[in-house]
Amino acid sequence: MCGRARCTLRPDDFSRACHLNGRPVRHVNMDRYRPSYNVAPGFNVPVVRREDGGDCGGAVVHCMKWGLIPSFTKKAEKPDHFKMFNARSESIREKASFRRLVPNNRCLVAVEGFYEWKKDGSRKQPYYIHFKDGHPLVFAALFDSWKNPEGEVLYTFTIVTTTSSSALAWLHDRMPVILGNKDSTDRWLNDSSLTNLDTILKPYEESDLAWYPVTPAMGKLSFDGSECIKEVQIKTEETRSISQFFSKGVNRGPEPKLENPSIKNEPIEINQQKGMKEVPETQDDYDIKPDVTSVSVEGTGDIPGKRIHEELSADAKPTNRSNTSPVRKKGKGATDKQPTLLSFFRKS
Repeated sequence: MCGRARCTLRPDDFSRACHLNGRPVRHVNMDRYRPSYNVAPGFNVPVVRREDGGDCGGAVVHCMKWGLIPSFTKKAEKPDHFKMFNARSESIREKASFRRLVPNNRCLVAVEGFYEWKKDGSRKQPYYIHFKDGHPLVFAALFDSWKNPEGEVLYTFTIVTTTSSSALAWLHDRMPVILGNKDSTDRWLNDSSLTNLDTILKPYEESDLAWYPVTPAMGKLSFDGSECIKEVQIKTEETRSISQFFSKGVNRGPEPKLENPSIKNEPIEINQQKGMKEVPETQDDYDIKPDVTSVSVEGTGDIPGKRIHEELSADAKPTNRSNTSPVRKKGKGATDKQPTLLSFFRKS
């Protein structure tokens, strides 16, 4: 599916993009064209079609509305440009809305790139697809005309789509039919035999396409400008879950209780000379400032909270009793050390 595109070409760029190569070109309704980074169905977009009455004569750059309105649409019916803005290549010679257009109403659409959305959990992330060297993409399209109740003739077009290429299958199952050279554009525009069209109505498998994620804000029709194609960094579900973990803080559980009822409200003296560290009282004492961007897609990376927890756990472990416990004597002398509260707990 192709439902959004960038079209900021100048009026004289369309004939060059479609390889008209000096053929006489006539412009129609180009005053309606408004370049945009966020073109959608219902917008006026220039297309290239054959000049009426000739296979190899001139061409016309004709500004039409994107979103086909078939000529048999009832005059009282309100045009809906989102209903047929794409046409499946597999069925254009079967469906009544398209099959009568294939012989003589083929046209070319030139844009700098198009957008496609990828589902990412509950979110949809848009991507911008374009040629690596920046030259325009040319799509196969069909056009039609319809007369409204006021007698005005409205020209509209639809972009032909095919199955997605192997490189873009991860993004979507459909893509526009991209005509990548002069031979394919000439055949789509001028070949009246219709026998070789299937050879160009296929996925574009060349390696010169590029893509990257862009802001979800461009999903709004009112959002326009170069910000639409600015590359953004996206967070995976794994990265978001880690971010939520740090935002909730570290749960250290309930405070420990002394099992000996005879000792109450007495501060425990920690012997700093034996390598013991004070355990911080609050989360602020850890001074943890998680950097979520350091977490890779394939793993959780180096998590600061985990590292500090391991250091504290290692330091807080009691040393081996055989190395630290003093040798107890049967009798008490003047030089005997008095038992401390710390040795009491070790003994118990």
